[in-house]
Amino acid sequence: MDPLNSKEFWDAARAARESFRVFDVCHGCRRCFNLCPSFGALFTLIDNADGAIEKIGDADVKKVVDLCYYCKLCYDHCPYTPPHRFDVDFPRLMLRNKAIMVKEKGLSWVNRAMLNTDLIGKVGCAVSPLSNWATKNRLNRILMELFLGIHKDRLLPEFGKKRFSARFNKLRNDTNGKMAVNGKAAIFYTCLVDYNFPDIGTASVDLLQRNGVEVIIPEQVCCGMPSFSEGDLESARIKADANIRSLRKAIDAGYDIVVLGPTCSNMLKLEYPFLVDSEDSRVVASRSFDIAEYLVRLNREGRLIKDFKWSPGRIAYQIPCHMRVQHIGAKSMELLKLIPDTEVTLIERCSGHDGSWGMKKEYFELSLKVGRNLFREIEELKPDMVSTDCPLSGLQIEQATGLKPLHPVEIFSRAYGNGAG
Repeated sequence: MDPLNSKEFWDAARAARESFRVFDVCHGCRRCFNLCPSFGALFTLIDNADGAIEKIGDADVKKVVDLCYYCKLCYDHCPYTPPHRFDVDFPRLMLRNKAIMVKEKGLSWVNRAMLNTDLIGKVGCAVSPLSNWATKNRLNRILMELFLGIHKDRLLPEFGKKRFSARFNKLRNDTNGKMAVNGKAAIFYTCLVDYNFPDIGTASVDLLQRNGVEVIIPEQVCCGMPSFSEGDLESARIKADANIRSLRKAIDAGYDIVVLGPTCSNMLKLEYPFLVDSEDSRVVASRSFDIAEYLVRLNREGRLIKDFKWSPGRIAYQIPCHMRVQHIGAKSMELLKLIPDTEVTLIERCSGHDGSWGMKKEYFELSLKVGRNLFREIEELKPDMVSTDCPLSGLQIEQATGLKPLHPVEIFSRAYGNGAG
């Protein structure tokens, strides 16, 4: 595929030819026929055209593109990804089509407003009692569906009374920096942790400091994934560039970047070098670690404390799509299995939430359909606890099953005796 910074990437006619070329390869393979709604729509269109891919119109291509929520599972599933001569990268192809559409037509004011996660988070937390009431009030939810396109039944994350970044100074040990015997971690805390799930950040700081790791939080903004997945690559690039500059300074000071969410770690590791082609972006990518990945590394080096005081019992653990595509293995499962008398069942199923895609009124029911196999497996297991690294996957699981998952680091912190039982 043409590189992002080339004029060829943004050529609509060239992108259309590439789309039909890839569609033809996918038509001849069909391994992904049941992987996501995008492929279902594509193969139906091809079959209705009796295999004549050239008969597929622009509106049909847009339908296929809109149904792609960039989980990236098809990339690992595909036998024709680079360096194969067929050179198929379906997620990036869908992204390219979205980007060209955005460049030609722009984003709606609703989409542009919804992508400003930092502004929404700051305002939501500042008036959290009011904002949390508003997201639960039935009349207000009907209005949100009408004007913002968020399905009235979608379970939304609550805003925290106090942001994680505001909590941090009290969480940070007075001796922090003097007892950094096991490393130095600069936390990339993510929008969801900062504004909606600060307990994940609290547990992460506890685990790192308990195990002799110095912790700081460098200056940071949204990772850019909300803009990225909608095709607003310029906004995503601006955010990536700001984070790269800040995180590179932390790396040069001896810190590893420890990320508290799989979507953001996916961005830092895999998408930042695509958005910003520089040595700095590649250094940030190589020195970024998911929080469980980092803790498992400490354990393998014999530096993780194991004075556990509580066992969670049987855990159903869902590994998020953006964790799977990082090719690091199920590090959270490996971490949880260190707790004595703990049984962890790995579920490799997509939840179907997929960022803002599953919030939209037109995709809400479809998103639950995508995740139904995950929900079925959890219900059949009847676990003592459910866990996932992705807070939005957790909301989707709670929406469908009524069970409220915890992040693996929250469970691991409890195992040390922090609020357990």
